[in-house]
Amino acid sequence: MSVTAPQGFEAAGVVAGLKSTGKPDVAVVVNRGPLKVGAAVFTSNRAKANPILWSQQAIQDAAVEAIVLNSGGANCFTGSFGFQTTHQTAEKAGELLHVSPGDVLVCSTGLIGTGDEVFRAKVLSGTEAAIAGLTPDGGEDAARAIMTTDTVPKTSTFRGDGWTIGAMAKGAGMLAPGLATMLVVITTDAILTAEHADAHLRAATRVSFDRLDSDGCMSTNDQVTLLVSGASGVTPDGDAFRAALIEVCTNLAAQLQADAEGASHNITIRVVGAASENDAVEVGRSVARNNLFKAAIFGNDPNWGRVLAAIGTTQAVFDPYAVDVSFNGVRLCSAGAPDRPREEVDLTPRATDVLIDLKAGDAQATIRTNDLTHDYVHENSAYSS
Repeated sequence: MSVTAPQGFEAAGVVAGLKSTGKPDVAVVVNRGPLKVGAAVFTSNRAKANPILWSQQAIQDAAVEAIVLNSGGANCFTGSFGFQTTHQTAEKAGELLHVSPGDVLVCSTGLIGTGDEVFRAKVLSGTEAAIAGLTPDGGEDAARAIMTTDTVPKTSTFRGDGWTIGAMAKGAGMLAPGLATMLVVITTDAILTAEHADAHLRAATRVSFDRLDSDGCMSTNDQVTLLVSGASGVTPDGDAFRAALIEVCTNLAAQLQADAEGASHNITIRVVGAASENDAVEVGRSVARNNLFKAAIFGNDPNWGRVLAAIGTTQAVFDPYAVDVSFNGVRLCSAGAPDRPREEVDLTPRATDVLIDLKAGDAQATIRTNDLTHDYVHENSAYSS
């Protein structure tokens, strides 16, 4: 049931005609309360879409009644007309739900630089239709309505001791960190203060979505939102809730990685023995963004030399000539020199594990990425055609 698994939420996904495929493209998620708490993290890209600009203002009071999402158009770099479209979307939802437009968040995803009167009319009519179709069973429809190049909807649910977390996500390309990645809506019927909701969300995104670096390209529309209804009447232990939220976000990040555009390998880069967590993240990300490494994995080539070349560009504290590198459990490099034969590594499975031991401390981090394939290049060369 996705975002409607927790008590106090209704959702819907409808066809508004934004997509040429005729598939659902407008979703609405409504918090019926009794709490109307919201928290969100946004892309750190300086180039932000109009819905991001609106939602960043709306979330300031930590009160969120509803969120409207559309796929089939990013509404980014569409001038004042685009911001007015976002504003009118919130106003339409507010009018129909009898709430303040300032308590309605808006998200969009799709092609940048497109938007006209037809687009606006479809978004507004889709918002109206979705609100008319709201149901406690509408979570799956909402998850499908936010898909763009996704091949499957992404949802996750966690049931705690009397409380529940539900979530949906979209994203298959432009997956790189910056507080958030892609569009995600998370709901919970636990009782949380606004301060706790924000702190838990930022802690969860930091170790999940922020460490998904599929192609190194940061979107203009990334937003992760947490809505709190409190309808369960249960105040969970803070550590237990945070751990559950991390589990949900990590699960969604793995689903996004598995559906990355054109990918043939899901690569998990584990960096251990780092002097600090930040060093581990920096080292892992340097490999995840290295096109030579990613191309080698596509060709089933465990080229560990490209790993060392990539991590040598970082400012992390370690001795390059003390590092161990393993592929799928086979240590190919030890202390900066060859160890086992490359022929012992089988890279034909989709799941690929790279272990980097920096021998510089006790910190560690995991970064998720994908290989660089012909299909990825083809899909993104024809994205706007």
